[in-house]
Amino acid sequence: MRSRDRNQLTRGICLLAILELAACSSVKTVAPYDRGYLAEEGMQWDEGPRNAKLKGHVYTSKEASSGGAGSAGGGCGCK
Repeated sequence: MRSRDRNQLTRGICLLAILELAACSSVKTVAPYDRGYLAEEGMQWDEGPRNAKLKGHVYTSKEASSGGAGSAGGGCGCK
C-alpha cells in the first residue's frame, strides 16, 4: 500500500471515530417521572427460551428449600 493511500485511510478512520464520538455525546438522560413508563412489562427485553428456563431452574432450586415453587432440591442450584 502506498503512503498516500495509507494516509487517506488513516484520515477516514479518524473522521469515522470523531463522528461516532459526536453521536454518543447527544445521549439524553431519562427524567425520574418518566422512568415508570420504561419499567412497564411491554418495554422489557424478551428473554430467550433458554435464558428463561435457566432462570426458572435457579429460582426453583433456591426456593425449594422454603417451598417456593413446590419442587425438590437444595439451595445450591444443583439437582
